[in-house]
Amino acid sequence: MPKLIKLYIVSVAYGFGLSAVFLALLLWADIAGIRHLIFASDIGAIAAAMMFMMNGVVFAGVQFAIAVMRLAEDPEGPKGGSRAPDVSRPIRVEVAAKGKVAGPQRP
Repeated sequence: MPKLIKLYIVSVAYGFGLSAVFLALLLWADIAGIRHLIFASDIGAIAAAMMFMMNGVVFAGVQFAIAVMRLAEDPEGPKGGSRAPDVSRPIRVEVAAKGKVAGPQRP
């Protein structure tokens, strides 16, 4: 099995596991009365399944994105900024005036 497919499957498993924990915590804490809404309704199981699936898709996507971003190679060179002194200096540029030069007017 290719490594990327294996990484995706593991990320999806973590995402749906987090979704189950998230739904359990929502029901336990009764956030916004969600426990009452799910348990008192005759289609509460469908609502809970929909919350589990939709949160699972989001959490799995986030897990996969984090895993893919962690695959990047470490950049070479100094880390945390360069300690080299700034050697840039202003350069004087002379400009020759063309035409009349505006200055104070004398009557």
